[in-house]
Amino acid sequence: MSSDFKIRKIENKDKEAFLSMSREFYASSAVLHDIPEKYHESCFAELMRSEDYARAYILECAGKTAGYALLSLSYSREAGGLCTWIEELYVLPQFQGKGAAHIFFKWLEENIPAARYRLETEHDNSRAKKLYKSLGYSPLEYEQFIKGN
Repeated sequence: MSSDFKIRKIENKDKEAFLSMSREFYASSAVLHDIPEKYHESCFAELMRSEDYARAYILECAGKTAGYALLSLSYSREAGGLCTWIEELYVLPQFQGKGAAHIFFKWLEENIPAARYRLETEHDNSRAKKLYKSLGYSPLEYEQFIKGN
């Protein structure tokens, strides 16, 4: 099954699929809380405008949309170069457990080289933690603080 997976840049034709999956992701237990509808829309608009701040990729399996990944890029002085944040990785339920995430992370490292790959997960998301650890990721001993949305 895993050889059936393909990854490609998001396109305008993916708008409805992306918005639907994004809504599902933010309604799931993978995140702390849902977000306003306008955030979904503005994210897609930004993805179509440029790749300056965010990039998205559609995961396909046997020609069908299977999920998406949203990345943010920044420079990390601490890491000594490009830092790629895996902001969101969502695989539709019917494609989960078939290797999509492993394929995505392998593709990511081959196609978007970075000094550091960074992601976050909820404390209780043991499934995601197990996956990330199996891929060589380790917890970062910083606490995060935010102001605003």
